[in-house]
Amino acid sequence: MSILKEFKEFAVKGNVVDMAVGIIIGAAFGKIVSSIVGDVIMPPIGLLLGGMDFTDLALTLKEASGKNPAVMISYGKFIQTVVDFTIVAFAIFMLIKALNTLKRKLDQTPAAKPEPTKQELLLAEIRDLLKERQTERRSI
Repeated sequence: MSILKEFKEFAVKGNVVDMAVGIIIGAAFGKIVSSIVGDVIMPPIGLLLGGMDFTDLALTLKEASGKNPAVMISYGKFIQTVVDFTIVAFAIFMLIKALNTLKRKLDQTPAAKPEPTKQELLLAEIRDLLKERQTERRSI
């Protein structure tokens, strides 16, 4: 089998396409969460902490000199990223939990019994007749 043919079979499979769609939606969801955290959640927290903006928090290791930029550890951006991750993880947890609950409810729903086939009806009738004969012989 040629490599091109194998790749075509791999790329066209449903699970690969589903995975690609999931990654694209996940990336868009990540941007939304980052915006919620950066634009909605962090400003009030910064205000509570005295008007501080977390993204600007940094530890300067070496000041800028001439054309050389400052060497800094931007721990504020790290805090922002940790908060983003926590919110994304919690949102995904809640989504998975809801899906699992729904799946459990669907699994517990009793399925309607299918109508017995003609063969099953005939076998049940034969069984009932045999039981009748056994009870008649015992009573004699």
